[in-house]
Amino acid sequence: MTHDQSFTVSRFQNRNGVSSWRVSGYLAGVRLRKNFPTREEAAAEKSVLDLKVLQCAPGGIRSATTFLTDDQLREAETAFRRLAAKPKPLAFYLDYAFANYRAPEFDRPLDDAVTDYWASKERERDRGLISACQVESIEKELTLLKSHFPRCSVAQLTAAQLLVFCERGMPALKTQNNRRGILSTFFKFALQKDWIAKNPVEKVPHHRIAHRRGSAKTLSAQQSADLMAHVEGYRGGALVPYYALCLFAGIRPCLKTGEISKLRPEHVRLDTGIIRIEPEVSKVRMSRNVTIHPNLAAWLRAYPLERFPIIVPANFQNIRAKIAKQFGLLHDIMRHTFISMHVAKFRSMGEAALQAGNSESIIRKHYLDLKTPAEAEEFFGILPARQMPATEAAPLAFPPQPAALAATG
Repeated sequence: MTHDQSFTVSRFQNRNGVSSWRVSGYLAGVRLRKNFPTREEAAAEKSVLDLKVLQCAPGGIRSATTFLTDDQLREAETAFRRLAAKPKPLAFYLDYAFANYRAPEFDRPLDDAVTDYWASKERERDRGLISACQVESIEKELTLLKSHFPRCSVAQLTAAQLLVFCERGMPALKTQNNRRGILSTFFKFALQKDWIAKNPVEKVPHHRIAHRRGSAKTLSAQQSADLMAHVEGYRGGALVPYYALCLFAGIRPCLKTGEISKLRPEHVRLDTGIIRIEPEVSKVRMSRNVTIHPNLAAWLRAYPLERFPIIVPANFQNIRAKIAKQFGLLHDIMRHTFISMHVAKFRSMGEAALQAGNSESIIRKHYLDLKTPAEAEEFFGILPARQMPATEAAPLAFPPQPAALAATG
């Protein structure tokens, strides 16, 4: 038999003729009746008993002293009901929200964040802290990041999304590491700006790569001789300084960001036999001296930089591309040839490292024993057909210089 669990207050006439107020009802199936001299006392007891009824019921209400307002209590009750099937306590989810939620004023759109980051990197480039080549790589990678995640804020990007981004196109492990490095520095910048609470790239794995010795692509001594004979016969030898400096001194050849693009005639000192690579010219922002070997000196005397510019005034990009196709000139192949020939001739990895601006470990890994001493002698014996300084007409003029030269290998 079930009973109504609510209590009632009613007026009751005692046998002695005195009226009282009775509270009656059932609590956990037990009937309770209590008399009180005043209606107020009866009402207070009814409230207490009603609360006990609720406490005894499944999911009942309990009385407790609290600093929370009624609205806050209702919100807390709603939160606990939503967490009923969750494995973690309320404090865990609150901690997560505090760590990851960003207020609207700090919720920076990805496009705006990348723009600010580019500006900071360009300032570092202008101060000589990083190279133009590094800035170009950063801009390329972050442009792709924006296109992959349009209309997205920095704080919304997760480690899982960035891992997929780094692995796009099934790249080599080294390429993945390079992509990860660019993203990591970008998100460190965002962390400093309070756009994110933590760097998501920390959870993107960095791959350990087994370092195997790989042979650098090089030209043979005969191929080098054929190349120099060709450029010497092209337009009165106008291209000779560029190819001679890249091939016989290992100057980095990129027309847009390479060392050759910033090298000036005053850096090439035939009187002291030294090419001075200043920090603003060097890829690694460190100065070095490159020895002018006798055959390079012969080329530079035959085609002096006062009359033959290191880079011809115009259309050199197209000219260079045709020569590269004809002779199989891959990116940095002339520099690789110089370093490997230098190691073969002088048998000193330390000296080759100083000349090239590399570490000895890189020289050992990529250039050791690629050439024989005999071939190196042949290479450093390549001389121009013209042995004396040119006194006749200047080399053929070129069309006006275009607005910009695109970088090629």
